[in-house]
Order: sequence, then structure tokens, then C-alpha cells
Amino acid sequence: MEIPVVCVLLAVVLVGVVVAQTDEACAPCTTNRYARCSGTPCQCTLKISKSEAIPVNCSIMTRKCWMMKAEMYRIVNGVGTRRKPSEDALLDTDGIYDPECNDVGDFHAKQCNGTDVCWCVNSAGVRRTDKGDTDKKCDELVKTFWFRIELRHKPVDSIDENKLIEKITKVVEEYQVAKGYIEKVEYFKDDNTIILDLKQNITVQTPSDLATSAYYLEKEIKDSSFYTTPAGSRSIKADGIDVDGVKVTFTKALVYYVDERGPEFSMKQLTPGVIAVIVVVVLAIIAGLVVLVLSRKKMKSHMYQKAEGRELDEMQK
Repeated sequence: MEIPVVCVLLAVVLVGVVVAQTDEACAPCTTNRYARCSGTPCQCTLKISKSEAIPVNCSIMTRKCWMMKAEMYRIVNGVGTRRKPSEDALLDTDGIYDPECNDVGDFHAKQCNGTDVCWCVNSAGVRRTDKGDTDKKCDELVKTFWFRIELRHKPVDSIDENKLIEKITKVVEEYQVAKGYIEKVEYFKDDNTIILDLKQNITVQTPSDLATSAYYLEKEIKDSSFYTTPAGSRSIKADGIDVDGVKVTFTKALVYYVDERGPEFSMKQLTPGVIAVIVVVVLAIIAGLVVLVLSRKKMKSHMYQKAEGRELDEMQK
């Protein structure tokens, strides 16, 4: 007996309604706006390639390596994202690139961005060597132990510096950074700049992924938040922070990385500007040494002439 077409269509519609209701019943992933949650019980996953989606824990931030893969997947495939890089950004492997991650979300020491050009990165995924070919050797993943975050805000008439530092410290803690990792917070009023030093500390028992925390914070300032709320995306850049009734909004965020071992760049990779500065400094040092040598020679010559004059005076006596 054939099943009427109307019954088949009705069944499809009912299944669609049930699936839609199931998806709507799941709350959004608060720590990852790109994650999708569905099922009973709700499970959240993050699409990192056309064929792979990884499970994510929405009570903690998603590892930086996985977030970068998700961003690249969305950019390359034209999936909606608020962060629209320029043409150079797509080619700039020192910025966003498609990283290789291990099973727990750590960066592989060697990265190639799906090309035959490879380089070595630190534990934060930042390039620390010259670029080479696929034979590039990266024996180990060098650990980044110090993260310096520079935040610049719009000018304000007046502000209590101590309360600002206290507020910033609390904001950083919201990014799952244990207080013991916050070594120092400084405020430079004339430059409207806040400097945060985050350092790995083996004495702190609470685990913190400083690379991921710094990445999330940097995205917030650049108005590309990974967080979600019932009202939509949160943004420190747009909303600012309230310091004793004064609204502080940020315009810039820079993150500096310091590794346990120094970077391994050759002189040929330095920019002309950096080379020019080095040349100027070297020339200044050489000029200083030349002046010092000539001054000492002149002084010795003067002392010799003075001594010779004294001898002549004694002979005349």
C-alpha cells in the first residue's frame, strides 16, 4: 500500500519542528559564540573544518588553537563572522592562520598553514623562527611564560587610578586568570595606557591558560568577542568598564609574548626600519669611541707638553 504524499510531507514537517524545538531548548554557549548546541541533553560543538566539529565545554574558554582553526574555517568558507580581515590578513601567517592542534588543543611546534612554507611557534602559537620549507625542524614547543598586555583607552577628565587598576584586575580575572598569575598592573596616565603582566607561576594551584585568556581579551577590545549573552555579544570596546561612575572605553590592545628561550630570527628577516635603527645605534657607539680615543690622545699630548715645559724651566734655573 502506498503512503500518501501528504502524510510523508506532514511527517517531515513534524520531525523538523521537533529538531527545531530541541535546538531552541539549548542555551547558547556563553564562552564561545561560534559553538552550536543541540540534542538531549544539550551538547555544544565547534566547527573547525568542513568535516570536523569538536565538543566544547561552555563553562570554560575554548583553547586558542581551536579558536584560530574555527576562525580560519569561517573566513575561508564565508561563514558569518564579525571579524573581516583585509587581503593581507588572509596571507599574513603571523596573524590568523590555520594551525595544527593536538587532541587537547595545544599548538604543534611546527606550523605550515596548509602550505609548503613552515615555521616554529611557541606555546601561544606565535612564530618564533624564520620561515622555511617543509623540512623545517621544530624539536619542541617552547613555552611562553610571560604575557604583557597593553590596553589603551579614550581620554577621560579624571579617574581614580587605584580604582581603575582594581577594576582592570577584576576584569582580567573574569577571563579565567587566577589572581596569582597577575604579577603587575600599571597605569600610565599621560598615555592613557594600562600595562598588565601575566606570568606563569608554578606555586599557583589554580590552572590558567594564559594564552587563551590573552586571546579572548584581545578579541574583546577589537570588538570581535567570542562570548555570548542572552542579549547577544558582549564587548568591552563598545560598552567599556565603569570605574566609580566614569566610563572607560578602550581603543587598542597589544599582546607581547616572552618565551623561556629567546626567538631564533636571522638578520635577513628584520625589517628595514629595525635594521636602520641598529645601524644608527652602532654608528653612534663607534663615533663615541672615536671621540673618546681622540680626547685621551689630546689629553696625553697636553700633559707631555706641560711636562716638557717644566723640564726646560728647571734647566734654565
